[in-house]
Amino acid sequence: MPAQPRSRRGAGAARRGAGTRRTYSARARRGTASAIDRNNRGRYVVGRVVLVVVLVAAGLKLVQVQGFEAEALSAKAERQRTTTIDIPAQRGSILDRNGAELAFSVETRTLWANLRLMRKTWGEFAKQNPDSGQNYNTRVAEIARFIASKVPDKTTEAELLADFHKGASFTYLVDNVEPSVADEISERYPEIGYEKRAMREYPGGELASNIVGFANWRMDNPDVSKHNIHGLSGLESMRDADLAGTPGRQIVDTAQGNDNVVIPGTERDLQPAVPGSDLELTIDSDLQYDLQRKLADYVARSRAKGGSAVILDSQTGQVYALANDKTFNPNDTSTLQPELMNNTAVTTPYEPGSVNKVVTAAAAIEAGLTTPRAVHQVPGSIRIADHTVHDAWDHGTQPYTTTGIFAKSSNVGTLMLAEKLGPDRYLEMLRKFGLGKRTGIGLPGESPGYVPPRSQWSGTTFGNLPIGQGLSMTVVQMASMYQAIANDGVRVEPRIVSAKITPDGRRVPEPKPKSARVVSEKTADTVKDMLRAVTQDGDTYHRGTAPAAALEGYQIAGKTGTGQQVDPATGAYSNNLYNITFAGILPADDPRFVVGIRLDAPDTTVPEGSSAAPLFHDIASYLAQRYQIPLSDKPAPVVPLIMS
Repeated sequence: MPAQPRSRRGAGAARRGAGTRRTYSARARRGTASAIDRNNRGRYVVGRVVLVVVLVAAGLKLVQVQGFEAEALSAKAERQRTTTIDIPAQRGSILDRNGAELAFSVETRTLWANLRLMRKTWGEFAKQNPDSGQNYNTRVAEIARFIASKVPDKTTEAELLADFHKGASFTYLVDNVEPSVADEISERYPEIGYEKRAMREYPGGELASNIVGFANWRMDNPDVSKHNIHGLSGLESMRDADLAGTPGRQIVDTAQGNDNVVIPGTERDLQPAVPGSDLELTIDSDLQYDLQRKLADYVARSRAKGGSAVILDSQTGQVYALANDKTFNPNDTSTLQPELMNNTAVTTPYEPGSVNKVVTAAAAIEAGLTTPRAVHQVPGSIRIADHTVHDAWDHGTQPYTTTGIFAKSSNVGTLMLAEKLGPDRYLEMLRKFGLGKRTGIGLPGESPGYVPPRSQWSGTTFGNLPIGQGLSMTVVQMASMYQAIANDGVRVEPRIVSAKITPDGRRVPEPKPKSARVVSEKTADTVKDMLRAVTQDGDTYHRGTAPAAALEGYQIAGKTGTGQQVDPATGAYSNNLYNITFAGILPADDPRFVVGIRLDAPDTTVPEGSSAAPLFHDIASYLAQRYQIPLSDKPAPVVPLIMS
């Protein structure tokens, strides 16, 4: 019999067993889900916390940036897109004593090109427009043609094309372009920009160029503004601080990137430029022109290596003209050569020869050792230590007057008077005349000349100095000595700048020059009167060394000089190289001007090479006419030089 109930129980049990297992599995799933929920809720909480922290931090940063750092960050951003540049200052002019301009500045532009930006821009354009026919090469060719047509005297199309094809990222193109032309070029071609500059003009060209000098841009010097002209020689250099002014400051916006291209119309002035002061000189440009022309012509006719001359006011020491035969045109850069720009009248000392005998004459008269008419038995030579000194001409012992010793330029007679004076008193008089130190004329490169220290004098030194050998001086120093004689014995330091005129129009005179008494008024008058005999004419007993210097209607005092030069090949005095000098006073009876002249190694076989007296005559003639100097009341007396 079947045991069905067991089977049912077994089945039920089986079902119950199965049901029991299903119930356990659901609970497990609910436990797992609950754990997952708890984990998710934890992550959500953490996420919300992190988010809150981030938002709080961001909020705090925003508050910091907007509330505390806004101004600094704004300024930093502004600096990233703006640039501060200099505004050029107007350079002062240089004027002569009558207000004529010798140097002034005009506003110009310097064109530039940003090559990197040009290449980038036109490279992209060509890629985007392959059929346009436009590319970098065609564009720059067009620009080059246009610029060259606008400034044909300053550049060529070929030069511009070479600039445009440089490997650099930036290049300057053309200097000294008129502002209106630069504006036209830049408006048509934005790739081309410009800088404001100024051009220095010298209307007289070579006129007074050794005095005025030269000024230009100094792009190679980081210590000076590249936007200002600065002096490179002459007064332009020495008085640069007065002339240059102070550049202003300007902010400009620049295009994005590293090109610093100025955006037109964005300029804002921070500080205006302050113009420089004008300089008013003591020179007369008309007289300067005449002196330069006469000197250069005489140097050529005398076949000299060179020459210099200066004209001083006899009372004030002001320089009315100062010239060298070699000069330059500051408007023409090809003439800017050191040998042409050198102002030899103040930079180059020389052994003057007999013009230095005025020192012995003044010292002997001042000391009461002689008088103009005193007679001295002068032999043809004299022994000084182991050296014999001769006169320039052969003669036996002759009765020279003191005036005759200097009018005839006797070396022997001069040394006889110097020996009576003694070396110490002689050296003191050299110093009073200002030899061995700079005059203070106010020009760059001035030489003090040379006087050997007393401790270095040998036995023969005192046989050389009184006759103008063994010491050296410049043309300006030489003229200054005679200015003291012409000015009643008072030497006034020569000056070439009289005043500066400030931008507001105020005239500020230069400091008063120093003065010093060299000899008494009586001694100065006596020496000056003695030197009139240098220019007198007549027979052997009355003829001075420079009758060619005489000027009809005027008394002229002066002194000739012939100083031996040292032969560079031998180191000894040469027998054919000389410094030919002359110093003169016009007029001697009422001095107005002093003229000093030096010829460097002229050909002494030609008439002009043996004396500068004719040149003095021509200079004095022009001075008398230009300044309408009254005629002398009477001719200078003719006095005996050698007693018969």
